[in-house]
Amino acid sequence: MDEIADSPSNAHEYSVSDLSFALKRTVEDQFGNVRVRGEISGYRGPHSSGHAYFALKDDRARLDAVVWKGTFGRLKFRPEEGMEVIATGKLTTYPGRSNYQIVIDNLEPAGAGALMALLEERKRKLAAEGLFDEGRKQLLPFMPRVIGVVTSPTGSVIRDIIHRISDRFPLTVLVWPVRVQGETTGAEVANAVAGFNALPADGDIPRPDVIIVARGGGSLEDLWGFNDEIVVRAVAASDIPVISAVGHETDWTLIDYAADVRAPTPTGAAELAVPVKADLEATVVSLGARLKSAASRALDRKRQAVRLAARALPSHDQLFALPRRRFDDAAGRLGRAAAAGNERRRAQLNAIRLSPSTLQRAINEARRHLGQAAARLPHAAQAANRTRRLRLDNTARRLSVEPFVRRNADQRKALDRATARLPRVIDALLAERRGRLTQAARLVGTMSVKAVLDRGFALVRDRAGNLVKNAAGVGPGDGLEISFADGAVNVTADGEKPQTVKPKPAPKPAGGQGSLF
Repeated sequence: MDEIADSPSNAHEYSVSDLSFALKRTVEDQFGNVRVRGEISGYRGPHSSGHAYFALKDDRARLDAVVWKGTFGRLKFRPEEGMEVIATGKLTTYPGRSNYQIVIDNLEPAGAGALMALLEERKRKLAAEGLFDEGRKQLLPFMPRVIGVVTSPTGSVIRDIIHRISDRFPLTVLVWPVRVQGETTGAEVANAVAGFNALPADGDIPRPDVIIVARGGGSLEDLWGFNDEIVVRAVAASDIPVISAVGHETDWTLIDYAADVRAPTPTGAAELAVPVKADLEATVVSLGARLKSAASRALDRKRQAVRLAARALPSHDQLFALPRRRFDDAAGRLGRAAAAGNERRRAQLNAIRLSPSTLQRAINEARRHLGQAAARLPHAAQAANRTRRLRLDNTARRLSVEPFVRRNADQRKALDRATARLPRVIDALLAERRGRLTQAARLVGTMSVKAVLDRGFALVRDRAGNLVKNAAGVGPGDGLEISFADGAVNVTADGEKPQTVKPKPAPKPAGGQGSLF
C-alpha cells in the first residue's frame, strides 16, 4: 500500500502561469469573435486612462467587459447604465485574477425598442435641465442678411435650400459642411453651430443671422446623430436662432425640441427663414400708395378746416374796433384828468404855508424827540447788552461741548467789541443830530423878524396893534407904532396925502436864487 502511494502520477504538472495562459489561448481561439446581448452594469464612465470597464449581465449570469481607449472614441453609442446592448468583440482571460472578459470592438443598442427607450430617457433628462423650455427660444429675424446652413455639401438638401432662398429672397448663404450620418455626426454638427456663433460680427466672414440644421429623411438609426446630447446642448446654447430641418415631417429628433423653430422639411426651413421678395415689394408699393392717398386726404381736410376757421374769424377792423374806441375814450379823459390833477396839486401846495413859527415848532418837536432818544439810548444799549450777556451766559451753561463753548466765546468777544464801539456810535449819532438842529436854528434865525429889522427894515402897527402894510390905509392924525431893531416909537401921521411910489425891482442875487422878502 505504501509503495502505491509513493509512486509518481502520470498527470502533467502545470505552473499557475502556464495553465492561465493556456486557458487564455484556448478561450481566445474558441471565442475569437462573438456577439453578446446583455444589460450594462457597473458603468462609471471612462477610466482616467481612457479605457471603460463595466459588466454585461442577464437574469442568470454576469460577464466582465472592457472597451479600450482607441475603440471607445469610435463607438457610435456611448455606454449607459442599465442599457441593453449587443456587444461585438472577443473573449479573453485576465491571468492576474483568473477571470475572463469580453474586449468590445463595437457596441449597439439591442434593437429599435432599445433605441426608443434610450431616446426617451435622454429626452427626459435634457427636458429636466430646461433645454426644451419655450422661454429659451428666440424669434427669427424678419429679414436676415446672412443664413448659415449646417448640412452635407454634396446632398440634395443644400441645393433645395439654396434654390428656395434664391427664388424667394436672394441673399448670402454660408454652408458649414458636416457628415449627416455616422459616428461623428453629433460632434461635427455641434462644432458647426458653435463655430457660426463664434464668428465676429464685423469679421471677414459675415456672421449668420439664422442657422439652418438640415438633413433628408431616414430611419431612426440614420438620424441618431441628431439625438446626440452634445448636439442638443450646442443648439440650446446658440445665440443665433436655429431652425431644425432634420428628416421629413413625421421624423422627430431631440434637436427639434432644442431648436428655436422646427421646419417639416429643409425646403420649409428656407421658407421660414426668408420672406418672399416679390410679396414685400408689392406690400411696399401698396403701402406707399395708401400713404400718398392718406397724406392727400389729410391735406384736403386741413385745407377745409383752415377755410372754415377763416370764415368764422372776424375782420381786422372788427377786432380793433373795441380797443380803438377804448383808446379814444382814454385819450379824451387824459387831458381832463391831467388838468384836475394839476389843480389838486396846486391847492395842496397853496395850503402848505412855511412860516418861522411852523419851523420853530418842528425844530422844538425834533429837539424834544432827539433829547428823549439821547436820554433813552444809553439805558437801552445797557439793557440790550445785559439781555444778550445773560442769554449768552445761559447758552454757555447749557452747552458743555467745546465747539459750542468756542462759539459762545466768539460771540462774547463780538459783543464786547460792539459794547466798545457803542459810545462812539452814540457820540456820532448825537453829533449828527446836533448838526441838523444847528442848521434848523440857523434857518429860524435867518427867517425871524428880528433878523429883518437888523437889516434896516421897520414894522408899522396902528393903535390897535394891527400890522399896517399899505400907506393907503393911513389917514391924517392916525397914531402909529414903528418898531426898529433896538426899540419902538409912537408917531402921528401928518395931513399930507401919501405918494404912491413904484417899488424898484429887487436885484437878483448870485446863483439865480430869489430873496425871502
